[in-house]
Formats: sequence, C-alpha cells, structure tokens
Amino acid sequence: MSHDNGAERAFETLAIHAGNTADPLTGAVVPPIYQVSTYKQDGVGGLRGGYEYSRSANPTRTALEENLAALEGGRRGLAFASGLAAEDCLLRTLLSPGDHVVIPNDAYGGTFRLFAKVIARWGVEWSVADTSDAAAVRAALTPRTKVIWVETPSNPLLGITDIAAVAEIARSAGARLVVDNTFASPYLQQPLALGADVVVHSTTKYMGGHSDVVGGALVTNDAAIAEELVFHQNAMGAVAGPFDAWLVLRGIKTLAVRMDRHSENATRVADMLTAHPKVTQVLYPGLPEHAGHETAAKQMKAFGGMVSFRIKGGEEAAVEVCNRARLFTLGESLGGVESLIEHPGRMTHASVTGSALEVPGDLVRLSVGIESGDDLLADLKQALG
Repeated sequence: MSHDNGAERAFETLAIHAGNTADPLTGAVVPPIYQVSTYKQDGVGGLRGGYEYSRSANPTRTALEENLAALEGGRRGLAFASGLAAEDCLLRTLLSPGDHVVIPNDAYGGTFRLFAKVIARWGVEWSVADTSDAAAVRAALTPRTKVIWVETPSNPLLGITDIAAVAEIARSAGARLVVDNTFASPYLQQPLALGADVVVHSTTKYMGGHSDVVGGALVTNDAAIAEELVFHQNAMGAVAGPFDAWLVLRGIKTLAVRMDRHSENATRVADMLTAHPKVTQVLYPGLPEHAGHETAAKQMKAFGGMVSFRIKGGEEAAVEVCNRARLFTLGESLGGVESLIEHPGRMTHASVTGSALEVPGDLVRLSVGIESGDDLLADLKQALG
C-alpha cells in the first residue's frame, strides 16, 4: 500500500496520526490489534480491503507500515519480525550470487554476521571500508558492487558518514545506498531525503522505545524496489505480528519527545565523561572534537542517545565499570526509556572478534535513557570509581 506521507505536516504530528485512522466501526482512536490469520472473501478472488492472509498483509501491520513511510518521507514502509529479518529480506532482494557489497568498518555485530556467515555462503562478496571517508568508499568499489551499506551514527564507535556524499558515489557506480538509521531514528535524521535508496531500522530500539518488542523495518522511495520488497516479504515471511506492530506503533507516538530527552541526557553524560580522569576517549557526535561533528550537525537534528567511551586500565577495567553500574542496567540492546550499559567486545559485538570490525577491549557503550540526568551522572561517577 502506498502512502501519502503528508509532507505538509510536522514530524510530531505524523508520528501520532500517520496510519492511525480511527476505527470506522467503533470510532476507536487506536488501531485495533487484528489478531487474525485469514479473512472472509467476497466471493472467489474478491478480497475485502485487500486482505486474504496475514503473512501477506494485516491491518495492524498496514497501519505501522504507513506510519513508518510517513516518518522517513518514503513511498513504502515494510514491517518485519526483527531488524535482521528486514536486512535479510533487503539483501536477498537487491543481490544475486556474484554481486559485491561495501560494508562499514564499524557496524552492528549481527549485521556483520549476516554478511560474513550467511550472505557470503550465497555467493555474495563483501569488502570493508571506512564509510566516513568518501575516498575509502570509492576505493572499495568493484564493477560488481551493487550495494553500499552505511550505519550513521555507527554501532558502537559512533562514527558519522556523510549520507549525501556516499549517495552520490553510489549513484555514479550504479549501486544502491542502504542506510541503517536505527541509532538516529527518523526524528533526528532522514536518509531518503539525503539520497539513500533504502532505510533500515531495528524498531526494537528507539522506534518501539520501551524494550518490550522486537521488530524491524524497511522504507524506500523507489517504486521498483518497493514492489520487489513486498514480493520478497510475502515470499520469505518474516513479518511483524499484529501485537508487535501495535506496540511499535504505540511507541512511535512519543518518539519525538523521547529523542529530545535522550539527546539532552546523552550530551550531559558525554560532557561529564570527557572531563573524567579515568576516561581516555569519549565517542559522541555531539562533541565538537568528534571527527564527524560537522557532518552530524548538518544531517541530524540532534545527536542522539548513544555514547561510547574508552577507559584507563583496559578491558578488565571496562568490564568492572559495567558491573558496578546500578541505575544503568547491564544488558544488550538500546533505545529504551531506561538506560543500559554494556561491554561491546564481550556482548553485542563478540561476533566481529578477529575481523576488521573488531572493537577495542577498553570500550563501554551506553544507551542513555530518559531518567533524571543528575541521577545518571551520579551512577556513572560511582561506577567509574
């Protein structure tokens, strides 16, 4: 289903209203959870509202998909069972055996595992490049490059890629630019407007926002890609269930106000860590000394809620900081209202150990929540000792 993205309306309005049409039967202002697998048809081949089977389409999922498209300024949104399910569908749609992909030197460990352990077995080759360096991206291209994959900000080193610049490189090479927008969310950054072909989300994170649902999304402006994605989504079947779609749709309604607080708290945390004697480096694009600060300021509304830092004492010291945190919960994932702390090398990014994407052992990653900033600073100070 295509969607009029209501470009004349502000983001905060779209987040609450796009796809959220009042129920025509009862007037309910929240879309119902259509917990149904099949639909009564109006005669053989006569689909009522276009629905026949919930793998192909479900009204609750449709509401979310319309909302996702509106928020990213896209023509078509698709909702999946997880972020990796969305990535898998996208890659198998865009790629064939013998094709080549440029992947970033800093990326989510699950994305790397998908390329290195799954897609590679299908005959797709990949090369690693520092996507923050346009020359490095250009040098990594081959005549068979079909996709350039970007995360910005990246996970877990918070690197920044100039989306518009890499989009131009992709166009000149006849390749598609895919941008994982999970860390920023569409409230802070809209890659399609900057030239990306497809945007990827783990809706588990900021979109859902409450650590209570797993989901993924794809959004595109390209009608041909959209048609292929819809076909593959149905053919492969890793769709978002109706209750999961409903939870993400509910979470999105407060995305703007949550991202404002996430960004505000993260800025305070980054400033405190920068001044702390036990911290050797703070990775946050909001800091003026960050290598990607100017680019981030150009393409992002604010700098988000993710902060990583390196500490004196190496890996064991980093692990101890994670273990001593009290208000920051030791756990994987990110983007929920509660603050999380983790050790990427041993947790979220263990799958990249020994690869070009291996992360430093002294690195700690924070997902800064929306609690009191004072309480968060106090907890980090006691954890650092």
